[in-house]
Amino acid sequence: MVFNFQEFKPSIFFLLKFVGLYILLSVIYGLYIESVEPLPDWATISVTKQAANLVSLLGWTSDTSNHPTMPTTTIYHAGKAIVSVYEGCNGINVGIIFICFMMAFGPYNRKLIWFSLGGLIFIHIINLLRIVGLFWVVIYLPNAVYFTHKYLFTAIIYAAVFLVWLVWIRVNFKRST
Repeated sequence: MVFNFQEFKPSIFFLLKFVGLYILLSVIYGLYIESVEPLPDWATISVTKQAANLVSLLGWTSDTSNHPTMPTTTIYHAGKAIVSVYEGCNGINVGIIFICFMMAFGPYNRKLIWFSLGGLIFIHIINLLRIVGLFWVVIYLPNAVYFTHKYLFTAIIYAAVFLVWLVWIRVNFKRST
């Protein structure tokens, strides 16, 4: 059996573009994170404040505070630390994966830009709801924190990204029968 490059060319180029963009954007983001260490980065602070505002809108008074020597911002309720948001929880890494897929899959046009922006906003909202959900779990189901953080909410955010990708593919690449 002989390897037919032409048969796999689209898949190989998709993977090369995806991996190349992922490495590039991850390195850029990693350099940014290193430049602000040991303090939390702007995105982590912003996401945590937004989640705290949402928590307050839902009826729990809350406030945030940056840790002075660690890259984390914490949401407080009634003077007690409830949820600490680290750099990996701000949604940027998920957004990078999403954008890499969108750019690797194409096609490059205005529709891609608008759909990508909409997808990033959707991912951001899901991530905010994830943090608010963790806040709720810490208060009402403290024994379930590990499972919900590690598995349930991780699965939900990646499933949401996958669904957005499916919508993009279905909208742009209708199968002709």
